[in-house]
Amino acid sequence: MNRQYHAATVETQAQTWWQEHHTFAVADDGPGDKFYCLSMFPYPSGALHMGHVRNYTIGDVLARYQTMQGRRVLQPMGWDAFGMPAENAAIQRGIAPSRWTYDNIDHMRTQLQRLGFAYDWRREIATCRPEYYRWEQWLFTRLLKKGLAYRRLAAVNWDPVDQTVLANEQVIDGRGWRSGALVERREIPQWFLRITDYADELLAGLDELDWPEPVKTMQRNWIGRSVGIELSFEVPGYGPLKVYTTRPDTLYGATYMAVAADHPLARQVAAADSGLASAIDALKPRETSEAAMQTQDKLGVDTGLRAVHPLTGAQLPVWVANFVLMDYGEGAIMAVPGHDQRDWEFARQYRLPITPVVAPAGFDGDPASLVAHAAFTDKGLLINSGPYDGLEFQAAFDAIADLAEARGTGARRVQYRLRDWGVSRQRYWGCPIPVIHCEACGPVAVPDEQLPVVLPEDVTVDGSGSPLTRMPQFYQTTCPDCGRPARRETDTFDTFFESSWYFARFSCPDLDSAMLDGRANSWLPVDQYVGGIEHAILHLLYARFFTKLMRDEGLVQVDEPFTRLLTQGMVLKDGSKMSKSKGNTVDPQALIDRYGADTARLFTIFAAPPDQALEWSDEGVAGANRFLKRLWGFAADFIVWREGAPTGDAGALDADQRAVRRELHERLSQASYDFARSQFNTIVSAGMKMLNEMSRLAVPTGADGAGYRAVVDEGLSILLRLLAPIVPHITHVLWAQLGHDGAILHAGWPQVDPAALERAQIALAVQVGGKLRGTVCVSADADHDAICAAALAEPNVQRFVGAGAVRKVIVVPGKLVNIVV
Repeated sequence: MNRQYHAATVETQAQTWWQEHHTFAVADDGPGDKFYCLSMFPYPSGALHMGHVRNYTIGDVLARYQTMQGRRVLQPMGWDAFGMPAENAAIQRGIAPSRWTYDNIDHMRTQLQRLGFAYDWRREIATCRPEYYRWEQWLFTRLLKKGLAYRRLAAVNWDPVDQTVLANEQVIDGRGWRSGALVERREIPQWFLRITDYADELLAGLDELDWPEPVKTMQRNWIGRSVGIELSFEVPGYGPLKVYTTRPDTLYGATYMAVAADHPLARQVAAADSGLASAIDALKPRETSEAAMQTQDKLGVDTGLRAVHPLTGAQLPVWVANFVLMDYGEGAIMAVPGHDQRDWEFARQYRLPITPVVAPAGFDGDPASLVAHAAFTDKGLLINSGPYDGLEFQAAFDAIADLAEARGTGARRVQYRLRDWGVSRQRYWGCPIPVIHCEACGPVAVPDEQLPVVLPEDVTVDGSGSPLTRMPQFYQTTCPDCGRPARRETDTFDTFFESSWYFARFSCPDLDSAMLDGRANSWLPVDQYVGGIEHAILHLLYARFFTKLMRDEGLVQVDEPFTRLLTQGMVLKDGSKMSKSKGNTVDPQALIDRYGADTARLFTIFAAPPDQALEWSDEGVAGANRFLKRLWGFAADFIVWREGAPTGDAGALDADQRAVRRELHERLSQASYDFARSQFNTIVSAGMKMLNEMSRLAVPTGADGAGYRAVVDEGLSILLRLLAPIVPHITHVLWAQLGHDGAILHAGWPQVDPAALERAQIALAVQVGGKLRGTVCVSADADHDAICAAALAEPNVQRFVGAGAVRKVIVVPGKLVNIVV
């Protein structure tokens, strides 16, 4: 055996063995409990980055660990292959998005295989393939029939140059992120899924998930369940103006009303006054993201209309304001500037009254001081509120709600921040929406026998809208219902559509007669999901929603897709997230070429706990490589020494060897506990200490090696299995070199020997009057009297006890003795 560690040779040897023995091909049934371990599949962007390496190494460590626990582990891999980046890259390169995507998949698959991840590649899927997206088209037609999918006009961000809808995040300073064109707000027909029908269930289900609390909090906030009151303010010349508020306790503080520029009241005013029309049009929002809404200047125009306060009868001016959105709530608000910061800023801008109506309990100062510099947004006791003065929030809420309901001017209502999911995109590189538009029949679902609606792949994209709209061979068709000429839908699905159910398809990727079969119920839910916290809202929420849709269609029996979630931290370099724009990236391929895959894996695991940020360190990488070289060299030396050594004898251990064996099992005990908590970095540390312990033993010569051989044989067996999930190549090869049969992956997790943990003597702290005064060593089986005698005999303890009478001696077994004088 060569004493020098050559990573490339070792890793090729291990991977060839795995491939020849189909090591990672998992059966859908058989012995052992199932364990489904899944890392969020990548977008085929071109090449792996270090974030990928970290994410997939963490998932692979978990999968291999569970395999060694005797479980039947499914760990698949695929490609989230549709999306706008591919389309834009294709435009830049003058090639079809399909070619760019498939080339990237081939390259990235090779990189993943080089890292030795234990994927069952037979289950690989790419969401841009018709055999995959056929089934989401099929499900969509079922949702159409149930009324869970529908089409309506919706205001969108429209890029007039790229001829497409933009997400809020793609609008920067009012311009399209790619074209730089001024973004327009347009109303165009869009397809939606009724995710709001599942809002309560999505909210309640969070309580049952073993997910990081910040992720669950973000989803709760996104769903945004609130309890409030819907109130009507009568507006002479218009009619009742509905608003929704969660703070009816501030009703007496309403000093003006505000509506969105698209509100019917605003349109009515604009239609009657051309001067106001242009002013109102200028207030239509260019950006609707929360961040933009929070930071933009608060602008408005007085409509001249007045609303009647339902309790006081006061006349409140009605404004059109740019911070009120038509697609949120009623598109109108009662403005309470004393207790809402946006209302306060607007009121200051236009010199509108600011009336405080809530004060902290015990406040006896000038109420105006509460709102002089900002809105007072806390809850408290009511002031300036007529008969409700002195009431706290809930009492005031109930009293005002009761009155409004009795008068017929309002009612309690539960509202959600969550909106139905708009799933249509005016882009090319996506799954075609399976609908045919017929002038006589309206929108008609594509029949099952005509699915999939295949996306033409041999196209040229130039950025001027979707090429599907210029391909009559695609959009010209006949109505399935009446047979007349009709037009095929040219919008494609939001790419979150594909990633919302891929985890289920991995269970039966070869199925061509249905979306899923019984294997989905065998494997779901995913027991461990790994991915970035940036997916806390959209992907993870949509995947939970899709699971409930599939459940209600009878496709799966589970309510939730992912039982446990691990959100890995970012990879940093020089204190910043690795980014091409910052020029601080590290090429994983160069790292692997220089040091090997095991070194890359070991460093990413050892450098930080999985859920925390990892700071890149070239020295850390070199250190990880040195450890693997030491491990290889130590094992090689032992194998050579063992050839002429006596048979190992566990009964022949001397004191040093027993101490090392005890240390090995103590480290194993802690490491096994840490594995269950996914604290992998401390496991590497334990492995390093194990190697140090074995290395410090003197290597015997001649016939005196039975004890040494026994402890090192056992120690290497433990150490290699402990490290096998993290550095699978070197441990696989060394395991075979040491003479073990089969793959180390199937060798089983090492078990702690309680006998090895026993100590002949134990050290006990000795306190006098609760203060540490000494330490004594006693026999591990010493009784109470013997321990007391040893403690009282300790010289420093005697000095502090002195001539005083000992009133009591308290012995805490295995830890300390406390002498009370």
